[in-house]
Amino acid sequence: MTDIPNNENPKLSKDIEAFYKRADAIIELANSQLGSEAHSGQVGASLLYAAARYSASVASIGFVKGSDLAKEKNEIIEFYAKQYRQMLSDNLDDYADNFDKYVQTGSEQK
Repeated sequence: MTDIPNNENPKLSKDIEAFYKRADAIIELANSQLGSEAHSGQVGASLLYAAARYSASVASIGFVKGSDLAKEKNEIIEFYAKQYRQMLSDNLDDYADNFDKYVQTGSEQK
């Protein structure tokens, strides 16, 4: 897996730069989990679960009762799913455009 490609763009605002830096740190942690006991699919599944768990925690902030949170469940899911769908689409486009740079094929691996 690679770091986020835009993190070296000098035109980024400090907030966006911090956003990418946090994402890079999480990607680095995920990459550190790869090895003989966990392949990329397993690490990816854990990362998705962690994102869902963290998002549920963030979404709960500001609610006084669990029942109020439950009433907003569908809207919360739609919000996060829309965000994820857009980010995944953008990153798939980036990987397709930079495939040779990001992905090692069998002939390039040592």
